[in-house]
Amino acid sequence: MEKTAVISDIHSNLEALTAVLDDIAARDIQRIVCLGDVVGYGPDPQPCLDLVLQRSQVTLMGNHDFAALYEPNNFNIGAEAACFWTRRVLEEERDAVARDRRWDFLGNLPVKHVLSPQESPVGEVVLVHGSPRRPVNEYIFPDDIYNSPEKLHGLFERFENICLIGHTHVPGVFLPTPDFYSPDELGGVLETDGQKALVNVGSIGQPRDRDPRASYVVLEEGRICFARVAYDVETTISKVHGIRELDDYLGNRLREGR
Repeated sequence: MEKTAVISDIHSNLEALTAVLDDIAARDIQRIVCLGDVVGYGPDPQPCLDLVLQRSQVTLMGNHDFAALYEPNNFNIGAEAACFWTRRVLEEERDAVARDRRWDFLGNLPVKHVLSPQESPVGEVVLVHGSPRRPVNEYIFPDDIYNSPEKLHGLFERFENICLIGHTHVPGVFLPTPDFYSPDELGGVLETDGQKALVNVGSIGQPRDRDPRASYVVLEEGRICFARVAYDVETTISKVHGIRELDDYLGNRLREGR
């Protein structure tokens, strides 16, 4: 069965995206799916959209992709400003063909996709950005196992095998108990063994687990492998600092993965 790389939350970070795509190519993985948030926060929305459009076989709608198309809802000031700047950059593209291609791509992103057992080396996989209940916007945090166990029980009722998510930028595995395990606690690998699991693949462009390296997962026969990739963080930070509309914090936080 063909291996599949699952990426998410690129957030217009070109250096992180290209490093991950190089890592995926080095592993000889041909199939890539993206769980959304290609844009938002970062300095390079256009080339990131172009690369994902070219390389990802399935791409979903994230909340920042939705905000660039429509309106940012419940965004903080920095995220909202980045959203409006992203929209302006995409609108002011002089190449009409490239401009229309990017907007068409964003405008037609689905909010959910299911990989059948014939397509996936770990059986049926539900793909969403946020959660299987609210695919675009719902956050699932590790602390939910303590603070909202009923929420997690309800989420596990929404799928039969594996569900992959992004959105919080914190990689790890939720089990129905409910429990949460970081990739380090699992040795970087979840052996699926037919057990239900809700897996956060982490973020390419803005990790928030105190590890600045880009995060993604690889679906292999019977297991899900977490991968981390170092990239040129300082170049991305310099780009953010050079754009007045982007808060410097959006760059600075990348050094610490927070």
